[in-house]
Amino acid sequence: MSTWRKPLTKAEPVARRWCVHVLPERCKGCSFCIEFCPRKALESSSQLNSKGYRPPRLIEGATCVGCNFCAMICPDFAIYSGPEVGDGK
Repeated sequence: MSTWRKPLTKAEPVARRWCVHVLPERCKGCSFCIEFCPRKALESSSQLNSKGYRPPRLIEGATCVGCNFCAMICPDFAIYSGPEVGDGK
């Protein structure tokens, strides 16, 4: 009898892709999320919300790692990160 353990799966782990979700009508344009993003993945958008503020948006080509620090620092709960839709997870 062999005591060697075999892995349950041999598939390589897949890195999950994250995206940033912004609720633009809640944003007051404080830009805390932009300033304190550890990956510098956010910028002010060109569109204005109904209050006249520019909500943040994910920079093209930037990678969000899903640390959710933007959600923790936002005083208005206007931003959060989550897995990309259609990621299969």
